[in-house]
Amino acid sequence: MPHYMHARKGGACFKLTIVRRTTQIKDIDNSMRYNYNHLKVKMKALLVLAFLNVGFASTYPRHLPSDQLKALGLDNLAAKISKAANQTMEDMVRSKGYDIESHYVTTTDGYILNIFRIPNGKNGESNGKIVFLQHGLLVSSIDWVTTEKSLAYMLADEGYDVWLGNSRGNTFGRNHTTLDPEVDKAAFWSFSWHEIGNIDVPTMIDYILEETGSEQIHYVGHSQGTTSFYVMASTKPDYNDKIISSVSLAPIGFMENMTSPILRILANWQGPLGGLMELLGLYELLPGDDFISTIATGICSDEGAGAILCENFIFLLCGFNNNQMNLTLLPTIMAQVPAGCATRQLVHYGQEIQSGRFCQYDYGYLENLNKYGALTPPDYNLALITSPVHMIYSVNDWMAGLKDVDRLCEGLGNCVDKYEVEDKTFNHIDFIYGMGAPTLVYKEVVKILAKY
Repeated sequence: MPHYMHARKGGACFKLTIVRRTTQIKDIDNSMRYNYNHLKVKMKALLVLAFLNVGFASTYPRHLPSDQLKALGLDNLAAKISKAANQTMEDMVRSKGYDIESHYVTTTDGYILNIFRIPNGKNGESNGKIVFLQHGLLVSSIDWVTTEKSLAYMLADEGYDVWLGNSRGNTFGRNHTTLDPEVDKAAFWSFSWHEIGNIDVPTMIDYILEETGSEQIHYVGHSQGTTSFYVMASTKPDYNDKIISSVSLAPIGFMENMTSPILRILANWQGPLGGLMELLGLYELLPGDDFISTIATGICSDEGAGAILCENFIFLLCGFNNNQMNLTLLPTIMAQVPAGCATRQLVHYGQEIQSGRFCQYDYGYLENLNKYGALTPPDYNLALITSPVHMIYSVNDWMAGLKDVDRLCEGLGNCVDKYEVEDKTFNHIDFIYGMGAPTLVYKEVVKILAKY
């Protein structure tokens, strides 16, 4: 089945309409227009920085000479990025020596999601158990299969039947029964991570159970993949019976105490900018190079690996961990990230920071009354999450603050335990891309699942 893979562009700037009576007023108006548009560009770029937990990537690194690229082992980087961009999910998995299946799932509201299955490891043995992996914000199922030691392969070699989910709006979720993401933008992109948790995840789980004839699965999520689990298990509590155990990597529910400096400063801008971005037609978040350059020019280094990493904005948000970053992964990261998401997903997280609550999307008083029957959106009832939840967190995670993780665990109906990653420098994206993830995190995941 084909995917909608349209080129994605930022919306055009709208014009301010001001009554002009004199030449002086015209001059003032022109000045205001310039200052407004200049500020708007910067604010949009900053909003991009504010909520990305994985970061945006330019096609090529900024101002980095070829000799520096070669010294970093990244010579011919442009060619490597192009090659990675042309590699499919199936190509990537089969190149590592594993079998893979492609499946399509249609949600009740028409989104067509391409999910994948690695039915067994290289030895072909099975333990009869199923594990479902759900990715984070702005990425896709590819996150789980980037290296020989990725979690999907480790679990497959342990005998698990591994399924890899994808949420609406990303590279593998841009199909719909009636809507085109480029033509029907307002309708297609009218969702946040609430719909992903309330509709996408349970739909994928039901499909897996039906396809395999099983009654229960294990669930492993990273970042937004944990958020969507909490949404599903609290709004559809019957699904707790379908979960053997849930492992939350870098768990995100409450965000009041997250420590990312950029996020903290800009969270207060979230409300009005969310409306501005929708007014501009930016239903899907994907800034152009002008927005990226606005921030990168003032913050990023022009030398060494930082010049490349900064273009991805990963380390601006989560902090640079030189001991964990595998630079050979950069072509794949730059080719595959961002995988796409709705503006509302980011706005919804912004609302969490502002309110200090873990609640449904805030549409404003009038729409809230119409949708929820109250002026404010309802909280997710964490006590209804009765399936066993295991949390793996790190003290250097700017996105999942320690107090927020504690509060989340305390509120859950069945938070079994919390495991702190031993490396004190381990950050949010190290759970996926970190060189130490297999030993520091994935082995712990295997231990947890083996208990059931």
